Amino acid sequence: MTDPSTVLPQNPNEHYEVASHRVDDTSFEEVQEGNAAWWTEHTMSYDWNSHIECEKFSLEWYDEIDRRFIHDSRLYGHDQAPFDRMIPFEKLKGKKVLEIGCGMGFHTELLIRAGADVTSIDISPTSVESTKRRLELKGLTANVSQQDAENIPFGDHEFDYVWSWGVIHHSSRTARIVRQISRILKPDGECALMVYNREGASAWRSIIKYNLMFLGALRGRSTDEALNLGTDGFHARHYTTDQFEDLFRAFFEDVESYVCGQVPDSLPLPRVVRGLCEKMVTENWLKKTQSTRGSFLFLTAKNAWESGSLDGTNSGRKAA
Repeated sequence: MTDPSTVLPQNPNEHYEVASHRVDDTSFEEVQEGNAAWWTEHTMSYDWNSHIECEKFSLEWYDEIDRRFIHDSRLYGHDQAPFDRMIPFEKLKGKKVLEIGCGMGFHTELLIRAGADVTSIDISPTSVESTKRRLELKGLTANVSQQDAENIPFGDHEFDYVWSWGVIHHSSRTARIVRQISRILKPDGECALMVYNREGASAWRSIIKYNLMFLGALRGRSTDEALNLGTDGFHARHYTTDQFEDLFRAFFEDVESYVCGQVPDSLPLPRVVRGLCEKMVTENWLKKTQSTRGSFLFLTAKNAWESGSLDGTNSGRKAA
């Protein structure tokens, strides 16, 4: 087993130029290279507010990043168990499930514990090795590999369910991933994904900060560039509800989406002020407001294709 820490660049400035943020004239290929470099250097480990004292990639470290993620997701994700509002765990036992973007492996673990036959992919070698380490420490198994989701290397109609949390909007060509998901899903397969909300509180913060307060718009900075500067990753598209649903309706049926978010979306204030205000409002108020100005769009859809590859001549819509 490769130590995930050894996949990180030895020189912290090795990917500096490619791993900052995308500008409008960055090529598709450079975006994917930038994505891989950025997520290799910046693990999704929820340690930006306070340092995690545990040894990185230890069992205690995974438990701590999970605790933070579960807490941050409480307004929208959980009833009795983590993410049981969003993932149909009871339907996944014995099913073939693909996760696009495994990160540190939290959702991979949840899917395995639900009894699914899990395959997880990620563009970052650090994420792949970290997920493998997590599973090894916990005695779990899955097929985990480094892949670019724009070119998923699996056969047609291979999976029952596809899950992706905050990943496909980072791709240079998100529509290619949507097309790939439809191809590899079985005819009755389903998918669930989250992307960033262009009308959410965090998007507005980025636009105000980078294009108004810092006068970026006057210097020619586009709205998309301002959004990139205000988010994680080398590149991240932000979608309105209509845009995201329309993208999926080209390939899927029963497309539904809703807004969700975290406490900073309910209380878009400086951290110190937010901490004080959070003590003055109820959890129900936080849940209500995150559902209208949250930074995430969560979408579910059912496959709409009968048989054959989308690239072949036998592809077609299901009969109405």
